[in-house]
Amino acid sequence: MSTHDFDAIVIGSGVSGGWAAKELTEQGLKTLVLERGRTVRHQQDYPTEGKPAFEMPYRGQWPPEVDPDDYQFPGPDNYHFFNNNRLNPYIQDEDKPFSWVRADVVGGRSLVWGRQTYRWSDLDFEANLRDGHGIDWPVRYRDIAPWYSHVEKIAGVSGEKLGLSQLPDGEFLPPMDLNIAERHFKQAVSEQFDGRVVTIGRTMNLTEGKPGQGRGPCMYRSQCHRGCSFGAYFSSQSTTLPAAQATGNMTLRPDAVVESLEYDAGKQRVTGVRVIDARTRERTVYRARIVFLNASAVASTQILMNSKSASMPNGLGNEHDVLGRYLMDHTWGSGATGILPGFEEFVEYGRRPTAMYIPRFRNVEGREEDVAFTRGYNFQSWGGGRAQPVDSSGFGADLKHRMRKPGPWTLPLYAFCEVLPYRDNRMTLDENRADRFGIPQVRFDVTWRENEKAMLADANDQAVRMLRAAGCTEIQRRDEPGAPGTGIHEMGTARMGDDPRESVVNRWNQLHVAPNLFVTDGAAMTSASCVNPSVTYMAFTARAAHHAVELLKSNQL
Repeated sequence: MSTHDFDAIVIGSGVSGGWAAKELTEQGLKTLVLERGRTVRHQQDYPTEGKPAFEMPYRGQWPPEVDPDDYQFPGPDNYHFFNNNRLNPYIQDEDKPFSWVRADVVGGRSLVWGRQTYRWSDLDFEANLRDGHGIDWPVRYRDIAPWYSHVEKIAGVSGEKLGLSQLPDGEFLPPMDLNIAERHFKQAVSEQFDGRVVTIGRTMNLTEGKPGQGRGPCMYRSQCHRGCSFGAYFSSQSTTLPAAQATGNMTLRPDAVVESLEYDAGKQRVTGVRVIDARTRERTVYRARIVFLNASAVASTQILMNSKSASMPNGLGNEHDVLGRYLMDHTWGSGATGILPGFEEFVEYGRRPTAMYIPRFRNVEGREEDVAFTRGYNFQSWGGGRAQPVDSSGFGADLKHRMRKPGPWTLPLYAFCEVLPYRDNRMTLDENRADRFGIPQVRFDVTWRENEKAMLADANDQAVRMLRAAGCTEIQRRDEPGAPGTGIHEMGTARMGDDPRESVVNRWNQLHVAPNLFVTDGAAMTSASCVNPSVTYMAFTARAAHHAVELLKSNQL
């Protein structure tokens, strides 16, 4: 084994890892970024970008040599960014399915994420203390607000300011527009439901370019999941990694599978990162003064659990059996969809990459509501607009003529419900089943509970009520949510807290037992809120990186 020295090591290059790399290198730290996936270069390695189906191999269908069952989430136009579950498996019980969606490239899921960008409020940070589920967050909105602003100004967020206590406003570019059917729906909801707001989704898509970053405004193709050479949406490739590279302080190593961390119990420090080359299987130990663990919630905890030693026989930071527990996600798939009659003289122009959004309105402070659950939910409206032609049968001129006329307007509402932190919703490692690198596989044991089921039922009822109020017909409910994991917002397993007996990291995202190790991805989350979490990971990461540099300068690390 050879040894290499850096000021900092960042494990993972996705949404949070890219921010760690940027912030640390810009403050002068020689930083090694380790990514288990293959290289994807901005503007060069987006093979399906901008292509219609007829220009892609097999007309945009799955290639015959590819088994779609090997992939958890993607379609044939972007599966090349995702993890192959046959090559990199995990374990789930048949009666408790869990969908672990992973990317397998530099940039991680920042290349394929939904880009919805919502700040947490103190309604979220105080929720555990207020209702007794989980432990209290050691931070509040005021602690994170400056860092939300920091990342929003750099990344670029388009959205509408609303002045809502439960959904703080941010540093916004001009919002995208609602279509005519959505404006009708917004008016109906405003008139008939007190306290409910319909807006355009806040999204990390630029409505104004950022020439200093080499990024142009959105082209309204809604193909973000294929990669964007314009840099109009935030990804590590478009924004954070180029900034880190420009400093001359970043070394990026793809195909670097982190096996575990070395730990010195006497000094209470992580002293090394053990890495396996995904192509050659060569093993290397890298060393640095600080380490940022940003492999994603489950993968980061897998590394901690596999970092066993005489002083930490159950995994690094797991003296009190907290690591791996309190795994959370958001529910996905439930809600309702309706057909909106009329407006047939209108069609949409372009393909907007965001959707209608309804902020949380249940269990909001100051409102008396008779609801049978704790916390709340929001609605997003992916897939709306004018539907495909009603009749696509036949061939020839008649078919072409019918295809020119779209079907009616559809209004889908998808509920994103907050999942409470349950101790026995967890991940573990199966020591008897290793992956191709010899690393124990992850096993999941996660289920939706009665609170989630009650919340989902209410969300579906309210979706139907709002669609009816807008005059929709042919309303179809979706009463069965997807399995845990399908929200692709996995959180928890190395949660933040003041008490080392109940948490894994402190208020600065430092491991209680190793202050030079920072965990700033979804693993550190202590509760889940109901909003998309990625911008919160970014804010925590930037905050922790600046704190780490301050500690280094004062010789406290």
